[in-house]
Amino acid sequence: MTQRYQPRQPDKDKALMAEMKRLARHYPRYGYRFITAKLRQQGWRVNPKRVQRLWRQEGLQVPYRRKRKASRGRSENSCSVKKAGAINHVWTYDFIEDQTEDGRTLRFLTVLDEYTRESLAIEVGRSIRARGVLAVLAYLFMVRGGPGFIRSDKGPEFIADAIQRWLADNGVATQGKRI
Repeated sequence: MTQRYQPRQPDKDKALMAEMKRLARHYPRYGYRFITAKLRQQGWRVNPKRVQRLWRQEGLQVPYRRKRKASRGRSENSCSVKKAGAINHVWTYDFIEDQTEDGRTLRFLTVLDEYTRESLAIEVGRSIRARGVLAVLAYLFMVRGGPGFIRSDKGPEFIADAIQRWLADNGVATQGKRI
């Protein structure tokens, strides 16, 4: 029981392996099944199981193909369309929510200048409606002047008719469309 069988790699696999490697370099998207078909077209009499065994043994594999992520939305509201070129060129505003210890919600209205990345206003409240958004914007327009464009998501506070009219009256274009 002290002797064990030592398998020997037959020399016939060396030529086959060299041809498989050559084909794998020439056809990088082919797996062992297509390589088996190509070998048979060249006149090799090979079993697919043998090709698969040698394929795994040599560590050959088809490169992973990355799937492209489908873009969501349109490019009209993207940063690449209207990049901020100066101070007060593009502002962005959005809500952030948090909870107090007793579980009640807090809403933060944040207004940013995209060029300087400066926080222009942070309004905190339990509930901030379109009227509150208008009050913050009116204050900022008095203090800093109006921006060229203002960017927001499509939240109900931002697409309200009152805000859209007020921004149009003050000559500020919005980026983003109504749903």
